[in-house]
Amino acid sequence: MSKIKVWELICLFCIVCLVSGCSSKEEQLQQSIAQAIQNAEQELSQLERELSQGQIRNAYLLKEYSKVLKEQRPELAQISNVIAQDATTNGPLFQGLAKRLEEIKSLPTSPPDVQTLQRLEVLREAMKPSLFGDALTDPINMLADMSNGELARVGAISQAAQGAGEGNQLVGNPNYGQWQTNNDGISFWQWYGMYRILGDVFDAVEYGRWSKRRKYSYYNDYGRYRYSSPKQIKAQTALETRTRQSYARQGKQFTSPYAKRRSGASGLSRSSYTPTSTRSSYATSSSYSKRNAGTVRNSSSRTSRGVSRGK
Repeated sequence: MSKIKVWELICLFCIVCLVSGCSSKEEQLQQSIAQAIQNAEQELSQLERELSQGQIRNAYLLKEYSKVLKEQRPELAQISNVIAQDATTNGPLFQGLAKRLEEIKSLPTSPPDVQTLQRLEVLREAMKPSLFGDALTDPINMLADMSNGELARVGAISQAAQGAGEGNQLVGNPNYGQWQTNNDGISFWQWYGMYRILGDVFDAVEYGRWSKRRKYSYYNDYGRYRYSSPKQIKAQTALETRTRQSYARQGKQFTSPYAKRRSGASGLSRSSYTPTSTRSSYATSSSYSKRNAGTVRNSSSRTSRGVSRGK
């Protein structure tokens, strides 16, 4: 009888140790998530201050490009103002980061999920001023492409070197719009809210053709995992799979828009060339699992090398 009691005590002790160990790990993860949220809030505030104080070079450059384009092409003043919003905290790029942080904060805290910590790590990378400045090269280059060679592209090769199919750097970026599928199963790019005005400048963009002929953009070639939420990545993956299957049924070949990185980036920060620390987790987790390719009407194919008329 005494032996049985001894073994019972030993088993009970092991169970208590096991439960205590699990509880300790959960508590540690919970504390890590709480600390990461606090850090992210501070880093978002820091990014907000630097934007407001004009300390991010490309944000300043975006505003300057907007001024030049409005003087050169007054008919594009409204569009220029809309695109320049990204130089402020009211722009969709900054607001997208803020929204993602709020979504993470609203997640259940118990039991803690390691994927929450991974999402926070990637979100904090996107909040780095250097990376945010790199992401601003897309709206900057969109303005450059509409300037008839008056403004130079930034962080990318020139229009002339890239070839036919100007601009449309924001297509595919869920901060500005989304792919909508019609009754025929064909998906077209639809701009959000104030960006709907870009539909007056750019030709309709059909997903399959865009996917095959997509030109370089910072978001699609470098920033997609940092500047997208898990839900947005999941939607992109679902659309790609659905389109691939549709093409296969028709005996057509489909090319993924993300099959390879397009050439054209130059002068980006070192952080942009570094893969996201948890990219594989994003890609495999349950959460992340047109007539031509965006031609700008009435736009020249020449691109200068300076901010204004530089050669």
